[in-house]
Amino acid sequence: MRNSLGLVIAVVAAIAAIALFSALFTVYQTQQALVLRFGEPIRVIETPGLNAKIPLVDSVILIDKRILDLENPSQEVIAADQKRLVVDAFARYRITNPLRFYQAVGTVEGANSRLATILNSSLRRVLGESTFTQVVRDERETLMTRIRDQVNREAANFGINVIDVRIRRADLPEANSQAVFQRMQTERQREASEIRAQGGEQAQTIRARADRDSTIITAEANAAADKLRGEGEAQRNEIFAQAYGQDKGFFDFYRSMQAYEEAMKNTDTRMVVSPTSDFFRFFNAPNPAAPAPAAPAAPAN
Repeated sequence: MRNSLGLVIAVVAAIAAIALFSALFTVYQTQQALVLRFGEPIRVIETPGLNAKIPLVDSVILIDKRILDLENPSQEVIAADQKRLVVDAFARYRITNPLRFYQAVGTVEGANSRLATILNSSLRRVLGESTFTQVVRDERETLMTRIRDQVNREAANFGINVIDVRIRRADLPEANSQAVFQRMQTERQREASEIRAQGGEQAQTIRARADRDSTIITAEANAAADKLRGEGEAQRNEIFAQAYGQDKGFFDFYRSMQAYEEAMKNTDTRMVVSPTSDFFRFFNAPNPAAPAPAAPAAPAN
């Protein structure tokens, strides 16, 4: 009985020791910790010491708080005077916001990858605005400060503070004459394309304005023509009305002649009309303009 009780006590003690060991973790001077509960951040620990967590529920991610190095491979940069430079630079940074760092990049490797892209972009942007002499001799310190400030502004989104950016080497390549010529040619072609594009845009604007003016002028001319045509039609109708009032027989004869002319044009249309129809009354009457004779009076009974 005593042996069984001792065994139970030993097992319970072992389980308690394991649980206690799993519930405690240490944060060293060079570290900062992020406590996750089921993958969600719940606590950030920036001071060193012994801390507790819930076993099997909480997990701890330790993040280095020391100054970290970013070694950037050499790359070619075109200076403002079209000189090709081989630039070798590096950066020093520190993780200042563990939560944002974990959410944005996750690991130091991920941070190095993102920072390398930002550093390369900043190098090309700043050195591309400077001449070869400024990069190599006159303003090297100022340029490195500008690059550091630009990288630091973007790195703040990752919870990172960039402490320093240094250009280790900025030299001309051994054989750069042909490459510089090709790059200059490409740059001139790009400028020519931009100028052509601007000229095409201006031409399109002028053409559109001319088309708009032409449309307005044509519309105004058509409106004036329609107005004049309407006035002419009104005068014509007025003349016809006056003619009809003066001599109705002649007016009927004139309009019938117009109808004959239109009906008997050389077309594919065929008409079958009786010669005695009212349409041909002027062909049968000897004097269409004269009034018809009065019918004789009936004899009186």
